[in-house]
Amino acid sequence: MSLPHRCVRLIAILAILLLVNGLSAAEWRLESPSGDVLVEIEESDGVRFSVQHKGEVVIDRSQIDLTIRGRKPFGTSLGAANETRTEINETTTFVVPRRFKSLPHRCNELTLTAESGSHALVVRAYDRGVAYRWVTNLPGGVVVESELAEFRFPGTPMTWFPEEDSLMSHQERVYKHVPLGEIGPERFCSTGMVVEPQNGPKVYLSESDLASYPGMFLRGAEDHRGLVGKFAPYPLATRTVRDRDVMVTKAADYLAKTSGTRAYPWRVMILAEADADFLTNELIYQLAPPCELADTSWIKPGKVSWDWWNGINVTGVDFRVGVNTATYKHFIDFAAEAGLQYIILDEGWSKRGDLTQTVPEIDLVELIGHANDKGVGVILWTLWNELDANMIEALDKFEGLGVAGIKVDFMQRDDQPLVEFYHRTAAEAGKRRMLVDFHGSCKPFGIRRTYPNVISFEAVTGLENYKWSNETATPPQELVLPFIRMTAGPMDYTPGAMDNSHREYFHDIYERPMSLGTRCHQLAMYVVYESPLQMLADSPTQYRREPECLRFLSAVPTVWDETVVLHAELGEVVAIARRSGDAWFVGAMTNWTPRRLELDLSFLGDRAYKLEAWADGVNADQNAMDFKHTTQTVTSADSLQVRLESGGGWAGWLRPAND
Repeated sequence: MSLPHRCVRLIAILAILLLVNGLSAAEWRLESPSGDVLVEIEESDGVRFSVQHKGEVVIDRSQIDLTIRGRKPFGTSLGAANETRTEINETTTFVVPRRFKSLPHRCNELTLTAESGSHALVVRAYDRGVAYRWVTNLPGGVVVESELAEFRFPGTPMTWFPEEDSLMSHQERVYKHVPLGEIGPERFCSTGMVVEPQNGPKVYLSESDLASYPGMFLRGAEDHRGLVGKFAPYPLATRTVRDRDVMVTKAADYLAKTSGTRAYPWRVMILAEADADFLTNELIYQLAPPCELADTSWIKPGKVSWDWWNGINVTGVDFRVGVNTATYKHFIDFAAEAGLQYIILDEGWSKRGDLTQTVPEIDLVELIGHANDKGVGVILWTLWNELDANMIEALDKFEGLGVAGIKVDFMQRDDQPLVEFYHRTAAEAGKRRMLVDFHGSCKPFGIRRTYPNVISFEAVTGLENYKWSNETATPPQELVLPFIRMTAGPMDYTPGAMDNSHREYFHDIYERPMSLGTRCHQLAMYVVYESPLQMLADSPTQYRREPECLRFLSAVPTVWDETVVLHAELGEVVAIARRSGDAWFVGAMTNWTPRRLELDLSFLGDRAYKLEAWADGVNADQNAMDFKHTTQTVTSADSLQVRLESGGGWAGWLRPAND
């Protein structure tokens, strides 16, 4: 064969190989609006994606898939996918503004629809994050057998890992700072959590638009180089222990029974070049469906005088303190006096097993009438299973009484039926103009956008832990929470302890609790920690003994028009300025490391402001309750030198000087 013929044959063979390779491996690229983030998707014996940030690989090739009973796994059946690209450029307006009144929402979206039209993969690239989800268009109902969601990382990153020991969990875990290489398939955590790559931004992993589907946990990969989604199977039988712990005793071999035409939850990766980026990101909210409530004007954020944490420790009164009408009238009177919007009747007000009946010591009609006269709303605590058993009758009765909201507790699961309970509760309460505060819950997953009456979630090692331990709620953990737990949504930490202690003097006393860290550490939480329904956890007696601190607690809002981060280091220190109307509030907190901070006030603009400050006192290193209250005039040209003691804090209230 002559040389020209050999060349022609070789070229033909190469062309065939290229064609075969092109048919066996499809690839797509999606950039964020700025071009900083690049997502690459490929289909070759399964669908895989990777993420780069400014040219650096942040998430390595990771496989994703969804398997519906009776059908091929989606990751191997996209086929010759139809490609649709969309630019999203809009403004998100927050019904309940946790961090901002409004925020830009910009991303590029790629939809890959299978040739059959039965399913699609939707991917979004943001300048500060990536998200993907599966969408199906199938007739009738389907059974989801499994989902594969891998997140693989280059190098040897560290993690902030809220390790779980059971899928039945309040998701109130300590964030362990451990290498990814130490996390194998037998270890798992709740979400959100954070991975710290050796190069590039930190990566927060969680989900949004969780509905009629189990929530996502993350386990270690077999090779210890990544994390893999772990999901609670569908429960077939349960057993109730201790009237509130509804344990799964038999589980199915599938995840969910659901509609064949639907969108599945977003798998969310938030990228933070600086730790401050976590404190201004609202991607979980922005990915959730829009508001379902026709009227939201009745939703009123506010502060709560709360009974349970302080053990109803009220003194100096002429009635017997307890779960009774006289005691709660006292809480209502204090709330009105302090400018608080609500009280909560925590556990004990209703007959066990029947939310429509009160115990003899409680007269709800009288209490709510008294609260109405004082301009205070009443929120009622309930076990989730008691509410679920008789939801419509109970909520109808509450509505008739004028109850302002419900605090629903002890779900401890996020399998499909429990996730459906969250949505059903939010919708039914919303119809009756009631707020919902979920305790004993999973993390927030975007439902507060769809139902803005869902005013807060727990899912945190909150102040309550000090009633029995000094090992879970600590200043170091309290400096992790703003960066990880709060990224998901509002956090009902329930701050406000007036009895404060350093480590060597701390005692866990269940009915007379104290907190670790300084008094100003607690005050700063009202600015740093975001909860549109914010508790004052200590008793009216304690607050009346501390009028200077109560002055700040009465003034500080629970929702914000604007947020400015002044200092941020995950697990170490945080300082945040937040605006409500013309007033600014600043909060700063440290872990066990004493430090000095410079607070730049350039965010103030052109006006002069009167600053009231609550700072760790000169002896706060000896007595954690020592603080100093000062007043001065400042402008945007000023910087404040702030000293934080070990476990310390600082709080400031700035309002226009001519007001």
